[in-house]
Amino acid sequence: MWNVVIVDDHPLMRRGIGQLLSFDDEFALTGEASNGTDAVALISQDEPDLVLLDLNMKGMSGLDTLHALRSEGVTCPIVILTVSDNKQDIKTLVKAGADGYLLKDSEPDELIALLKEAMRGGKAYSEQVKMCLEQDHNGDDKLSSLTARELEILQNVAKGMRNKQVADKLFISEATVKVHMKSLLKKLNVKSRVAATLLYLDS
Repeated sequence: MWNVVIVDDHPLMRRGIGQLLSFDDEFALTGEASNGTDAVALISQDEPDLVLLDLNMKGMSGLDTLHALRSEGVTCPIVILTVSDNKQDIKTLVKAGADGYLLKDSEPDELIALLKEAMRGGKAYSEQVKMCLEQDHNGDDKLSSLTARELEILQNVAKGMRNKQVADKLFISEATVKVHMKSLLKKLNVKSRVAATLLYLDS
């Protein structure tokens, strides 16, 4: 049986998740906290098997709480449970070391199945979150196909520079910039410099 601590500033949400976990023999709710400060004190004192952490809380945010728990040496899986499907939130929390990112509107059965996935060494991602991370990964893959010069040109284009300005800055001809632009657009599978810039800025 896995011991779980829920960190959420909404009592109703804590109760609802607690009831959902109680229907499954593999989970036992052993602690609750309504804010990050209490969570860090509770969890670092007696580490559970799993932490469910809300993202948007008053005081310490979920991200700050995650950082604090990891710096306290907490190694158990920490899964974010939130209403936010904001792409930047997802990327930030995953990079910060969250072991999962679940949306609060997930189906109960799906939520339980994904939490079990996290407990068995996998990652607990809602379907929307998975799609967001895959798109992001595809963008990174495409950028990694660019040569150093193409990437340099794209970085300058992303700053709003025109071909002539990029050419002057890099001490190459405008015609050479155009050749590189054509090549990088093809590699990134986009039709315009605006689309290429968005892909770069989103990576």
